[in-house]
Amino acid sequence: MHLFQSREPDLGALYDRHAHMLYRLALSYLHCDEDARDAVQDVFIKLVEHTPAFRDAEHERAWLVRATINRSCDLLRRRSVRASVPLDEVTHLPAQVSDAAREVLDCLGQVSEKYRAALTLHDLEGFSVEETARILRISPSAVKMRLRRGRVQLKTQWEEGPHV
Repeated sequence: MHLFQSREPDLGALYDRHAHMLYRLALSYLHCDEDARDAVQDVFIKLVEHTPAFRDAEHERAWLVRATINRSCDLLRRRSVRASVPLDEVTHLPAQVSDAAREVLDCLGQVSEKYRAALTLHDLEGFSVEETARILRISPSAVKMRLRRGRVQLKTQWEEGPHV
């Protein structure tokens, strides 16, 4: 039986295919290794609990990305209610992230959320404009506008950063 026709997807294969991308996506929102790992774990738990039927690989990936974005936003909202640590004091990004990548992530964290989602999906994860539009449930022209505005914000954050 084909994976996408089954109501019970091979979770190991799904995890192997998507976990790293989902982790990077969650990290771009949460800026915390533990929270990003929790978000990805929560998405896979939701997948097990609800076992959606995916039409194809693109639908599977879009569902996982959307669920990860939603869970990351939920965690951010929950975090804002609790006591928080300023982003510039965060020191527990994964060790394997280089200093340059850490600086880019810090700058990306300062970009508005709607622009950050488009930038992360298109520029960092390699989704096409059309795929990004479907995942974010907006038009391709809206994706292009968010990419343009997000890149302006990112450039501004980069130029104002401590490395300049």
